[in-house]
Amino acid sequence: MAELRVNPTRMELKKLQTRYNTARRGHKLLKDKRDELMRQFLLVVKEYKELRLKVDKALSGVYESFSTASATMGHKEMLEALMLPKAEGKLTVGCKSKMSVDTPVFNFKVQSSAEGLNYGYAFTSSELDSSVDKLSGILCDMVKLAEIEKSAQILAAEIERTRRRVNALEYIMMPQYLDAIKKIQMKLEENERGNITRLMKVKDLVIENR
Repeated sequence: MAELRVNPTRMELKKLQTRYNTARRGHKLLKDKRDELMRQFLLVVKEYKELRLKVDKALSGVYESFSTASATMGHKEMLEALMLPKAEGKLTVGCKSKMSVDTPVFNFKVQSSAEGLNYGYAFTSSELDSSVDKLSGILCDMVKLAEIEKSAQILAAEIERTRRRVNALEYIMMPQYLDAIKKIQMKLEENERGNITRLMKVKDLVIENR
């Protein structure tokens, strides 16, 4: 650990004591922030796991439905039927603050001017209808999952930054301040003892010369 080079004066001692007290308060605040971020992160991870299992299970069913539709009506015909959608989706992105950390909020809405599916029924199979319905049903969950995953990444990065700051204060800055304060105090005490010794010698000389 590098040592702080300071002048052994009372003014410098007071400055270092003020800096140490500020660092100690900052250390406590950062530790509280880190603990709360960890709590928020664990809640987000729990929500992510639950929603991830739900989406993965639903997607598995969607893949099976599309595979069945492709086998029934042909892969090329299925792609042609899905080529021109009648509906459009609008995704808006906002943010919310968690412990001064901005996390995203995704809001997805389907904007459609026509009802029904985006293809005719004459040359398509009912399996394709079922597949599209299943996929539409989990679309909002997929957007929500993306929101939660990004929030977890942002919180994890902020936790790591906060942890580094806490460690820097706890293991580098605060020990440096304490060490410098101790050395200045020892030097001032040594100077004071020297001054007392000189005063006693002067007093003895005065007494002898009377």
